[in-house]
Amino acid sequence: MPPRSLQTTFAQLYAEVDATMLIVTCAAGGERAGCLVGFSTQTSIDPPRFLACISRENHTFRVAAQAQTLLVHLVDEQAADLAELFGGESGDSVDKFARVAWRPGPGGAPLLERLPTWFAGRVLERIALGDHSGFLLEPIEGAAGRGEQPLRFHRARAIRPGHAP
Repeated sequence: MPPRSLQTTFAQLYAEVDATMLIVTCAAGGERAGCLVGFSTQTSIDPPRFLACISRENHTFRVAAQAQTLLVHLVDEQAADLAELFGGESGDSVDKFARVAWRPGPGGAPLLERLPTWFAGRVLERIALGDHSGFLLEPIEGAAGRGEQPLRFHRARAIRPGHAP
């Protein structure tokens, strides 16, 4: 483990990165789940690959660990309320999908109807990454929406995580 001063420096440095916020949804074992994701990146152009990182304390992690497909939704500024719901509430105590319009998407994962930019990814690997796990995805289906301004990390960082810290 790096010294506390280096951890603080890294946290300050990374706070300057204004990442696009995503909502990842999945279904497995008769359960649906979804959460706000701030750690993600494209990892390859050819073949296309994407890494979505989910907190191991999150209800969505437990469902995603069994899911074959994850849906990755780009959150736009007009959907900040969805970011609040999927980031600030825990699926352990709240049915988030009872509060939003959705339909079954690829692999049975919930497709959020208000978020027109999304892709479904087949889970290729699950990678332990400290307090998060990375889900390496192969895009299999998707839709490009209307090009609204994405919700960024600096706008969403006030959301208190719904899962236990």
